[in-house]
Amino acid sequence: MLSPAVRVALWALLLIWLLFVPVGNLLVDWQWFSHVEHLELLSTKVWMQVSLWIGTFIITAGYIYTQISLANRTDRFKLVYIEDQFEIELTEDQWRGLLRIVHLTVALVPAFTFANLAAGQWLHGLALLDPESFGQIDPVFGHDVGFYVFQLPMIQFVVGLIEFITIVTLFLTGFQHLGRDVLFGGGEEGFSTQAQRHLLGQGAFIFIVFAVDWFLERYQVLFTQEGAVWGAGYADLNARIPGDWIMVVVSVSVAGMLLKQRASNGEGRMSSVIFGYFIVRLLVVGMWPSLIQEYMVKPNELKYEGEYLKQNIQLTQQAYALDRIQVKPFESSDNLSMTDIEANPLTVNNIRIWDDRPLLTTYGQLQEIRSYYDFYDVDIDRYMINGELRQIMLSGRELNYNNVSGQAQSWVNEHFQYTHGYGLTLSPVNQVSQEGLPDLFIKDIPPQSSIDLTVERSEIYYGELTNSYVVVNGDVEEFDYPQGDQNVYTKYAGTGGVPVGGFFQRLLYTWHFGDVEMFLSNYLLPESKLLFRRNISQRIQTLAPFLVYDSDPYLVVNDGRLFWMMDAYTTTDNIPYAEPYPRRRFNYIRNSVKVVVDAYNGSVDFYLADDSDPIIRFYASCFPNTFQSLDDMPEGLRAHVRYPSDFFDVQATMYRAYHMNDVNVFYNKEDMWGLPKELYDGKERRMESYYLIMELPEEQDAEFILLLPFVPTGKDNMISWLAARSDGDNYGKLVLYQFPKQKLIYGPRQIEARIDQDPEISKQITLWSQSGSRVVRGNLLVIPIASSLMYVEPLYLQAESSQLPELKRVIVSYGNQIAMEKDLSTALLAVFGETLQQLETVRIQRQDVDNSTAAEVEVQSFSSFEARLNQANLVYEQAIEAQRSGDWAAYGDYIQQLGSLLKPLEFTMQEPKDIIESEE
Repeated sequence: MLSPAVRVALWALLLIWLLFVPVGNLLVDWQWFSHVEHLELLSTKVWMQVSLWIGTFIITAGYIYTQISLANRTDRFKLVYIEDQFEIELTEDQWRGLLRIVHLTVALVPAFTFANLAAGQWLHGLALLDPESFGQIDPVFGHDVGFYVFQLPMIQFVVGLIEFITIVTLFLTGFQHLGRDVLFGGGEEGFSTQAQRHLLGQGAFIFIVFAVDWFLERYQVLFTQEGAVWGAGYADLNARIPGDWIMVVVSVSVAGMLLKQRASNGEGRMSSVIFGYFIVRLLVVGMWPSLIQEYMVKPNELKYEGEYLKQNIQLTQQAYALDRIQVKPFESSDNLSMTDIEANPLTVNNIRIWDDRPLLTTYGQLQEIRSYYDFYDVDIDRYMINGELRQIMLSGRELNYNNVSGQAQSWVNEHFQYTHGYGLTLSPVNQVSQEGLPDLFIKDIPPQSSIDLTVERSEIYYGELTNSYVVVNGDVEEFDYPQGDQNVYTKYAGTGGVPVGGFFQRLLYTWHFGDVEMFLSNYLLPESKLLFRRNISQRIQTLAPFLVYDSDPYLVVNDGRLFWMMDAYTTTDNIPYAEPYPRRRFNYIRNSVKVVVDAYNGSVDFYLADDSDPIIRFYASCFPNTFQSLDDMPEGLRAHVRYPSDFFDVQATMYRAYHMNDVNVFYNKEDMWGLPKELYDGKERRMESYYLIMELPEEQDAEFILLLPFVPTGKDNMISWLAARSDGDNYGKLVLYQFPKQKLIYGPRQIEARIDQDPEISKQITLWSQSGSRVVRGNLLVIPIASSLMYVEPLYLQAESSQLPELKRVIVSYGNQIAMEKDLSTALLAVFGETLQQLETVRIQRQDVDNSTAAEVEVQSFSSFEARLNQANLVYEQAIEAQRSGDWAAYGDYIQQLGSLLKPLEFTMQEPKDIIESEE
């Protein structure tokens, strides 16, 4: 036997081994959360985890140890161990001492496992102690919805854990009795009376827990689907819930029978009782509801499920905030003119003709400057530029260490020198150079700006590609940016980072990262700081793992500094009667939080965007110093808050069915909508939602909105479009514009087909595709303007030997008109340009107006004259291109078009002369 001192030493080593990893990780997290100034997010979590862990560990270990100790109460027992012909006999005290150690070990192992499981439920533990009310009662059990979201999950977990612990303990003690009474006892008399009483007592307790479990099982009918209804239907209310009540009674009855047999010293057999329990379960839980559903409800589903379908519709709409959508008619007139185009300059001047994927490739070719810089993605936003609201696209120039040449890759370079990216590239969505490239407003290193938006703090220490830790303020200068053949170096002057210069810090982070170089390096100084968890998605997720985050953080320029903004969502899967989102585990979602990360300092701020959400109110109650009011967000950043596309897409997906309020229509899916399809880069795909600046019908000002059209299921014509507003007091408002059902409105796929069928466009695309180039058709945009719709699609050309897509044409479609021109303005003039008859009408009207009106009319006429010249010049260039390629048929067509354009110019060119003479 081991001496007491050896036992203590072994237990101490085991405890140190068990605690070393969690304590070490806790120290790292404690320093990091303190540095980010969100320590309460960790301390509250740790406090709850420790409380749950200790409580579960003590209760579980105590229960298991007590039960296996009770099983050990027996007469004197000898264990004889024979080895090499020597017989060693243990005394009773020695045997019982050895068993106590075995029992304690057996109790601690499952207790440790169950305690870890319980600690993982820390958030549900907080919710159980501090629930929020939804202010809405479920229609079946009469509980506030908050009960199902905040309290029921933890109650179910506790009951399930108790059930699991008692079953595990029953098996442990059962094997113990089996070994003592049967294996070592000869097996002639079976289990002793004491063993039977012990096992029967545990069995009775298990069935009491089963009764509680069946009581809670009733609530599950609110979150499942049987037949047409998500939630409780006719079979649930009339069979499943009564069946659960029957199982509660049966479970309690079985427990009573077990206790009765225990009192009679185990006389009688319980196998028939246990068997009867499972027979009843099969009949009342399995067969009874299924028979009612199959033979009673299914043949008359609408009759039996109608009232429950209505609850399904209403609660799903509320769960996804679809009840906030305002529905308006949209007549889609056919008389859109150039006057309407000119009356909506902000909409027209911000039509996006650059797609993010070709633009990202172009940015990379033009502006990465060095191989170790990378543009991860392109973000879309709006800025006041030179006094005008402009929609822009931008991308941060991040440092991707994986692209550093292999010869230069070393531990010092990775963690001390190549520490950050630098600057960004920014361009408008609608401008293109003569070469078909974006017109860069901000470019180069250091950033050069041609507008009134400047970047003074350009370093990106925290971004989407910053996946490794770095050490700043060490005995090595950081690489800042390249300048010609030389490099510019810098020292970090921000507030980010945890101290790493001391002996203990070195030792701690050497263990944490597994890099012995950190402990041995001479480049670390007392003032050195360690920047880690620099990937913004990982950074935010580590801080607040209870939120769900948007897939697309976007870069914002404010006061000369760079910030990342990200949307965060609150979700749950415990809303009664609400249908879950496909392939996701939630049936409720709100965009309740806006997150801002400083790209230089790494500070993280959480702002409440929807304080009507009970879930975010619960989080704000648990972490009162974490969440700030959206009103406290700096004004410059507030201007860049936008309705998130991920949330919008979820709502749009659910709204395809849940715009139907009539139960009969919903049941038959008579008005089911779909998401339109488009051709992109030669492949058909689902159309994505997109941002644009436009003036909504009945509104006076243009604003930044997110838009997505709908089509009927199985059809391509457009039936409606959904807009989400992002600016000012209108933020978060959703408006659905519905078209008249008796009128055909072309959908994106139909417009794509009409483009394919246009002989001139098809001929040009074929010609380009045969000359060593690849034609890339961009996103087709549906642009609502002045109660009408027009369609815009960019066309890119990329040489096979080049990775530089160039914007070559813009296609505009309206009504029966389709034009493909070199730029958007020319394409608009080609579709909406005034005819000679309109010009003559304008000229005649001049005689009857005063001087001020005449001046305005004259400008319109002269603009049309310029448009005709631009069209003629474009056709001439096309004719020359056809001549060079030997396409004489096309050349003849272009010459004929050129003649048609030039013939009326004699009349048109007289107008400027007439204007001068009239002024004289």
